[in-house]
Amino acid sequence: MLEASGIAASVNPRALTPHSKARGVTENQHAKKRMRTLARSRAPHSQYAATRYSSTHRRHRYYERFSTSSFASDITEGDVTAGEDPVVRRAAIDALGNMNGTVVAIEPTSGRVLAMVNQKLALSSGAQPCSTIKLSVALAALSEGVIDKETEVSLGSRSRMNLTQALAHSNNAYFEAVGRKLGFEKVSYYAHQFGLGELAGYRIPGEQLGAYPEEEISPKLGGVGKMCSFGEGISMTPLQLGALVTAISNGGTLYYLQHPGSPEQVASFQPRVKRHLDIEPVIPELSDGMAGAVAYGTARSVRLNFNEESILGKTGTCSRAGTRFGWFASYANTDIGRIVTVVFLRGGRPTFGPKAAEIAGRMYRNLYDHNFFVAGTSAIFTPGLEKVSTPGALQ
Repeated sequence: MLEASGIAASVNPRALTPHSKARGVTENQHAKKRMRTLARSRAPHSQYAATRYSSTHRRHRYYERFSTSSFASDITEGDVTAGEDPVVRRAAIDALGNMNGTVVAIEPTSGRVLAMVNQKLALSSGAQPCSTIKLSVALAALSEGVIDKETEVSLGSRSRMNLTQALAHSNNAYFEAVGRKLGFEKVSYYAHQFGLGELAGYRIPGEQLGAYPEEEISPKLGGVGKMCSFGEGISMTPLQLGALVTAISNGGTLYYLQHPGSPEQVASFQPRVKRHLDIEPVIPELSDGMAGAVAYGTARSVRLNFNEESILGKTGTCSRAGTRFGWFASYANTDIGRIVTVVFLRGGRPTFGPKAAEIAGRMYRNLYDHNFFVAGTSAIFTPGLEKVSTPGALQ
């Protein structure tokens, strides 16, 4: 009796209709039933919204999976170093640390390789050049008169960009448009003139050849536009990129790169010119964008470690088959102590172009701290001249 009385007391008689009194159902239960009915009536919309949210959520959480490590040990094992500059080599090794990569340093007035850290990787068949291919495309477009430094390319209804901005920020859409305007034949012609698709070195043991397609890649892969924006379908070696940047830094002389194997080879070193490129008039148009990359663009991480001298460069980041590539090619734009540096990294998430630029910055810092950019600090043999004072210890 008390139990029955307790149940009766918990129900508000005024909340019950005659029909519901008979069933013992409260108004709250009626409300829940109406809400369930309403939800069912809106099921298609709700299901769409849930699917859309789920899809967005999945896209947000998706991340690329990498199978290659960004770190390595014993990367200098087997390197031939007797003919290298010990100061430059030490600076490169210290800057690279335990990253899975290579550093190649070149004297741009002769094509001599001053240091090549992790020679197995430096002399390999290379990798997709990513956005460093933009240097070749920019030179081709400037040489053909398709653009100049101030030519703005429409990137959408409200966006336009010129060459300096596009190089500094590595804008893919800009170079896709320029590449399509050039066409594959001209893009390919200039790429081969600049040394892609051929050995960059002169009798360097173990050097392998990159690859440049004989025809435009499939439209499904983006055609010539993707070839020009981040090097789709192209394989470039660190030495090929180094030779190109050497030509940019010295006004258009494309040297065969030579890697002396002994002090005697250093003493008798003679430069070997592959060909002279007619790019000197357009180099100032290009160099503003390379300087902008370091000053405020994708390569500004150089300045985390070094800003005492002017550095011009270009980054590159892309991935293929579980491996990410990080490139940075640059040169120190000084009257003395000029040096071209290529940093190439392989790995996973920690690997990308700005990281390569940061490593280059550390290397320039090391060189600066060892007076590499100060005139008269050491003596080297310059081919065709008597012994002269120049920066860098090349004994």
